[in-house]
Amino acid sequence: MEEKGFIAEFKEFISRGNVMDMAVGIIIGGAFTAIITSLVNDIIMPLIATFTGQVSFTALFFQIGNTIIPYGNFIQNIVNFLLTALALFCIIKAINSLHHKEEPAPEPEPEPETPEDILLLREIRDSLKK
Repeated sequence: MEEKGFIAEFKEFISRGNVMDMAVGIIIGGAFTAIITSLVNDIIMPLIATFTGQVSFTALFFQIGNTIIPYGNFIQNIVNFLLTALALFCIIKAINSLHHKEEPAPEPEPEPETPEDILLLREIRDSLKK
């Protein structure tokens, strides 16, 4: 069995279709992340601010002695995650509804014609019954 060199293995790995698809997915995912982040930060969080009075929770903290615990960062990250997940869910649900239009139910197949010998046998059976 011939061993391939590192460069040859890498070249084979990188030229596979799955790797290229994954690379495209990562690039599009990065761009999509920017869109979702903008949606959360520029539209949804300002709407939440009308109810809470704050656009961001990052200013929330408490102090124990000389130690500051900025729990607001944690809350902000949870809110960002939940809003990002919700926005992503809604967008994917909308995209999937466009792709999965209901197809009409297939028409039932007509019953195959009864062979002539079966028809003849049925005719004989019916005659004998009479």
